[in-house]
Amino acid sequence: MGKRIGHRTVKFTNAPAIISFASAAGENEKKGPYGGYFDLTFDDGLWGEKTYELAERKMLTRVSQEALKKAGLTPADVSYMLAGDLLNQIISSGFAARALEIPFIGLYGACSTMAESVMLGAMLADGGYALNVLCATSSHFATAERQYRNPLELGTPRTPTAQNTVTGAGALVISAQKADFPAVTFATAGRVIDLGINDVSDLGAAMAPAAAETIVTHLEDTDRGADYYDYIITGDLGTFGSEMLLRMISGTGRDISANHRDCGVLIYGGDKKMGCGGSGCGCSAAMMCGYFLNEMKNGRINRMLFTATGALHSPTSMLQNETIPAIAHAVAIENGSVV
Repeated sequence: MGKRIGHRTVKFTNAPAIISFASAAGENEKKGPYGGYFDLTFDDGLWGEKTYELAERKMLTRVSQEALKKAGLTPADVSYMLAGDLLNQIISSGFAARALEIPFIGLYGACSTMAESVMLGAMLADGGYALNVLCATSSHFATAERQYRNPLELGTPRTPTAQNTVTGAGALVISAQKADFPAVTFATAGRVIDLGINDVSDLGAAMAPAAAETIVTHLEDTDRGADYYDYIITGDLGTFGSEMLLRMISGTGRDISANHRDCGVLIYGGDKKMGCGGSGCGCSAAMMCGYFLNEMKNGRINRMLFTATGALHSPTSMLQNETIPAIAHAVAIENGSVV
């Protein structure tokens, strides 16, 4: 148990490196303030395919190929692909893995999946069970909207707390070979927290308690102050959920307001047409693999805590009036010069 510290945190003594990353985004995301950071963009939801599901599959496959290309690797060089998405039976990930022909471990953590994949990928690399691990996830506005909420043709208006599912994807390669790249140094696994919310248009509020609990646990386990990190990044709490998060953490005697950033708040730049901001697996994945890791690569960020959040409900559970349980996983990513 030498790698485990505190309640739920793992220290990666070999500090597996993130040697490449790539991102993809749709039309609305490209128009946002971070549009120039995405490697692949497209101007319509179908991206030349017959269905939105095929478009999401294509997006995840292409972004994974781009990450491998940047690393100078072929699929044969990769030990495992860890991926998940929001669709039933994670079909985007399964079909992308079919195309890539990489040993596949399918994940489902809802919108926490990117952090979950990085955490597990780092464990595999740090433990000597893998040399290179591909971590990836995606979401698509059209596929998620009609699965979880309403038919697109219905034109249902958003409630004040609703968010817009991001059409986007991110992929990165974790390597056991030490190099001058950002390293995954710690990971804190989340607990499922349920605030009792049953409104699918208020996911930020449902997920905020899980994010707060994981962040506080991570800081306690590592004996770090919030100011140790340049940024404490959450996945897709949106404006309302982010406000809740800051209040909840403040109640523990900590203050992360100066260095907290939420991918859902950032990706659309506060565009009111997008409600409280972005959501979906692709929200944190595209921002992490598009903007934040690029900033780290260029030395403008040295330490960040990436905490992706997920709402673990389903269409069936909502029809049965169940509440929305949520989870958040956190991974610490640090530049090699400061590890």
